Amino acid sequence: MHKQAGFMKALRCRECGREYPLTASHVCEFDFGPLEVVYDYDQIKRTLTRANLQTRPQTMWRYRELLPVAGEPTVGRQVGFTPLVRADRLARRLGLRELWIKNDTVNYPSLSFKDRVVSVALSRARELGFDTVACASTGNLANSVAANAAAAGLKAYVFIPADLEQGKVVNSLVYGAEVIGIKGHYDEVNRLCAEIAGKYGWAFVNVNMRPYYAEGSKSMGFEIAEQLGWTLPAHTVVCMASGSLLTKIHKSYQELVKLGLVQATPYRIHGAQATGCAPIATAQKAGLDFFKPVKPNTIAKSLAIGTPADGFYALKVMKETGGVADDVTDDEIREGIKLLAECEGIFAETAGGVTVGVAKKLIAAGRIPADDSAVLCVTGNGLKTLDAVAGHVGQTREIRPSLREFEGLLEAEAKPATHA
Repeated sequence: MHKQAGFMKALRCRECGREYPLTASHVCEFDFGPLEVVYDYDQIKRTLTRANLQTRPQTMWRYRELLPVAGEPTVGRQVGFTPLVRADRLARRLGLRELWIKNDTVNYPSLSFKDRVVSVALSRARELGFDTVACASTGNLANSVAANAAAAGLKAYVFIPADLEQGKVVNSLVYGAEVIGIKGHYDEVNRLCAEIAGKYGWAFVNVNMRPYYAEGSKSMGFEIAEQLGWTLPAHTVVCMASGSLLTKIHKSYQELVKLGLVQATPYRIHGAQATGCAPIATAQKAGLDFFKPVKPNTIAKSLAIGTPADGFYALKVMKETGGVADDVTDDEIREGIKLLAECEGIFAETAGGVTVGVAKKLIAAGRIPADDSAVLCVTGNGLKTLDAVAGHVGQTREIRPSLREFEGLLEAEAKPATHA
């Protein structure tokens, strides 16, 4: 491995193809296109084999040649390789032959898929000599930056919309990060962060470190394929905020094909959004290749990005793979959370409710045929968004510590069944 670059070759503009050195920069200075990491696949082919993988630890770093860190990772070495759960009960409820849940609700350390992108961004930030890291976040990213920075001894600033769920705010404060609430929506937070990154020269994981950060999402796709016995799923349903996760899962599948680790088989990647913030889904349904920014109004705050940075590329991936997008209302989101919890014992946050709710719609409409197989990417833990479901999932019934009272309660429960 080259000491400075590992298996990376350069940063390349996704629009004009100009190449840049592997520094903390994210935008092409000629056409302002986003920069993306490119790799030396010939070199990677020599060491990234199925046989070699069997000897490596079960974390996302088993695919380190395809992750943009020059040396060994120094942050988040335990992240990833979350369970792929065969969801037979949910499959029956939704009317699908075979269903899998990629369960990032149990990712380490902060219980969301953001641990993948953060461990990459912070490992790379250390290599580039940064000691202060920061992010603009709708919640999960803030939690992950705060937790991983604490473990790595880095100073962290996280910028969030001031109206975020309390669970996510506490989940950032507890690690000792500087948490700054901005009175505005995510796009305004993001704009401010771009200015701060320019002035203070910190490693903003989703601004100047974005090309490295975004690559961490690929690990979810690598794991899905490996856990399915080195095959690509026919359908993958992914929730969309910026749209980046969806595009990177596509990239991961393509890289596995390029390296000969999986066979090239047709696959479709579908996008899921909340009706209260659905710029990408609205554009896809209208057959457009561009989206119109919106002002978010949804309980799925982790997906509330009205001007999605990768929206254009997410639309392109869905078109290329034959995937579609749909959106679900707040009530349908809660329904999706309950369905997943009741059928599979997995408590997802609102974004997971969006994924399940949209999958339900796509199966009902035949966009995911009933005799097919699908993977649903569930990205965060329900303990983070208790506010969204409190009061909507039933309530406790109180009795005195008396067997008679308990029997009375059981009788009352049985009565409607008797009269039916």
